[in-house]
Amino acid sequence: MRHVFRPTFGRVLTIAIAVIGAGAFVVLLVTQPGGALRAAPWLALVTGACWALFWRPAVIVDDAGVHLVNPLRTIDVPWPAIQAVDTKWALVLITAYGRFTAWAAPAPGAREVARASGVETRHLPRSTVSGGTIRPGDLPSSASGGAALLVRRHWEALRDAGYLDDPRLEHDRAPVTWHLGLVAAAGGLAVVAVAALVV
Repeated sequence: MRHVFRPTFGRVLTIAIAVIGAGAFVVLLVTQPGGALRAAPWLALVTGACWALFWRPAVIVDDAGVHLVNPLRTIDVPWPAIQAVDTKWALVLITAYGRFTAWAAPAPGAREVARASGVETRHLPRSTVSGGTIRPGDLPSSASGGAALLVRRHWEALRDAGYLDDPRLEHDRAPVTWHLGLVAAAGGLAVVAVAALVV
């Protein structure tokens, strides 16, 4: 079982930025070929930054745990380490290793909360509902609420089955993978973009 959560907004924004960038490049190529070559690295940098910040981040839930794919690093949190799930400002895993925030799952804004109609709470995990109501960050239609729903369902199923009664952690810290290739590519593209302006 593997579920990948990415908010739709990030994908729509990245596609829109890519289309605008491609359109700008074509217009420049037709009207000012030299300008198009100087602008191309900047357009690629902006599109790549949008992809790295809004499309690529994800919350991945599988049998091993929860994997928070953030712009600069991926944090792998095993199920026994999770102690609570918070959604006040974004999806936050409170763990034996500390608190980890999911870039891909921010809490909803005031406009989204105002548009939300009555939410059916019967089928939500117990830890989502407090006094028959849910917090705005737990709305299943929001990024934080949708990701939290995936995490809580699996976490509570394991807990209720007794698999988390005697949690034992394999690591002293949550395993972290830094996205060094992405950082290097962004840095290289930034150098090319600056050089294109100078030449």
